Amino acid sequence: MTHFFGLATPAPTLDPVDLVLGAGWVVKLVMLLLAAFSIASWYIIGFKLWALHRAEKESETFLDSFWQSKRLDAIYQTCEALQHSPVSQIFKAGYVELSKIKGAAEGAGEALRDRAEDIENVERALYRAETSEITRIESMVPFLATVGSTAPFVGLFGTVWGIMNSFIGISAQRQATLAVVAPGIAEALIATAIGLVAAIPAVIAYNYFLRRTRVLQSELDTFKADYLNIIRRHFFR
Repeated sequence: MTHFFGLATPAPTLDPVDLVLGAGWVVKLVMLLLAAFSIASWYIIGFKLWALHRAEKESETFLDSFWQSKRLDAIYQTCEALQHSPVSQIFKAGYVELSKIKGAAEGAGEALRDRAEDIENVERALYRAETSEITRIESMVPFLATVGSTAPFVGLFGTVWGIMNSFIGISAQRQATLAVVAPGIAEALIATAIGLVAAIPAVIAYNYFLRRTRVLQSELDTFKADYLNIIRRHFFR
């Protein structure tokens, strides 16, 4: 602290709240944008965690029913109550396509074994359903990658702008003591800090969800192959 006519004057503090409130309007705008990025990222993280947990629990329930039941129509009734399971939706797409093929075969007085080429229609239906489910699971996740890659640069922009203003103020006062320089530089650097706070959780969550999605896609591929084998063995031979 310094003394003026024998009285002690408190040194300026570097409290984060004071730094944010004392920043220029451009830096405040940058920090507001970063705060919005962070809030949106945490919302997506929470929602996707809940959605993936629900999808996995319903998929486990469906697979238990699938491997225990001997009738596809009974399994279809089960998947109607498990709309959030990607596995059940793939089964549903294949069952609907198989029902169409059976109806067409019965209308033509043919057996399914005589329409073996129609298994490709079932396979395409399963592929479309898998693509749709993966797209649904991946929804909003790319935003996390966007925040992770851009938030530090947005914060850096606020820092550069704040430092420029700080140097302008220093030149106006015509002195460059640490007491004069430190508050302005700290106000500028807090924008970069907020950018990192927004970016780091977003990057971690993005990588986590990307891994979970790949694991889920592998499980869907396995189920799709098993399901096609069952259809071929029981309906097209």
